[in-house]
Amino acid sequence: MKWVKAFAMSNARRPGRGATWRFHGPSRHGSAAADTGPIPDVTGLRAPGPACSHRRAMTAPAPAFPHRHLLGIEGLSRPDIEALLARADDAVALSRQVEKKRTTLRGRTQINLFFEPSTRTQSSFELAGKRLGADVMNMSVASSSVKKGETLIDTAATLNAMHPDIIVVRHHAAGAVHLLARKVDCAVVNAGDGAHEHPTQALLDALTIRRNKGRIEGLRIAICGDVLHSRVARSNIILLQALGARVRVIAPSTLLPTGIDRFGVEVFTDMRKGLAGCDIVMMLRLQRERMNGSFVPSVKEYFRYFGLDAEKLALAAPDALVMHPGPMNRGVEISSDIADGAQSLIREQVEMGVAVRMAVLEALAMHLPNG
Repeated sequence: MKWVKAFAMSNARRPGRGATWRFHGPSRHGSAAADTGPIPDVTGLRAPGPACSHRRAMTAPAPAFPHRHLLGIEGLSRPDIEALLARADDAVALSRQVEKKRTTLRGRTQINLFFEPSTRTQSSFELAGKRLGADVMNMSVASSSVKKGETLIDTAATLNAMHPDIIVVRHHAAGAVHLLARKVDCAVVNAGDGAHEHPTQALLDALTIRRNKGRIEGLRIAICGDVLHSRVARSNIILLQALGARVRVIAPSTLLPTGIDRFGVEVFTDMRKGLAGCDIVMMLRLQRERMNGSFVPSVKEYFRYFGLDAEKLALAAPDALVMHPGPMNRGVEISSDIADGAQSLIREQVEMGVAVRMAVLEALAMHLPNG
């Protein structure tokens, strides 16, 4: 069957293609700890949105977050997620003030350990740590002993000997962050591990949606594009469903993971049908650096069928909003007029990223010695 014809087959799947997504934890309403369990399978300016009923007064005490690490969304309960979002709402207000500093992490050491290139996430974690008063060190893996053959376990032991308080880790292998968390004495935050999870991205997306729509419960949210290689998609599916959203995934059959239907989402291989009536359209980057083989015939053909333009967006709800985790490939996943248009939340997502990471660091600091 030709690739283009496969696009037109809504809910069709090509068996045996791609990685399998597995769900190791409890149901999405469960409350298992996020820092336990087996290592996962390695396979512009906008007008303010409607008032959000979840926002709290700055003087109200933040809800408790019971976990020592943040290794993924899987395993978090709905109250856990809402506790972090409540803290993040406070951090948004703080970040918009002239004086943006808190002393929550004063005297604490935060190490940002990124084994993959990152601009947005690493700078966001750095700024979040500094706004909370931490001493922040960015470790350059390109010039580290990792390039000389040091193993991840050796790296963990070396860093642990320096007595950091929080380590923020991004790694190309799924499960690597869980392994590192078992080898250190400090708190660990997953900043993205392979195609497994990216919990802070899902949290900032949820915060962005909630502040603009006033709720997440009952919203129809479409996640479109390279679902197969996307840790953002996996974390968002788990989180948004935990908060009551109706999630759809839209992609060519070659970019859908085996077992995606077991996540309780609606699956479409026809973007026009999948976008019908959606409240949020979340585009994903086409991750060509993770592709071994030909998953799409050409970028031009991909954009024709799965790139978001004005014609396709018109099929969604009239007040639909557009998101993208970045970095964007304009003219591949999304057209420039949509990315920069009135319905785009993409720049606001960047602002919410700092607030969410402040909330996560602050919440984990409560479990540190003398926290």
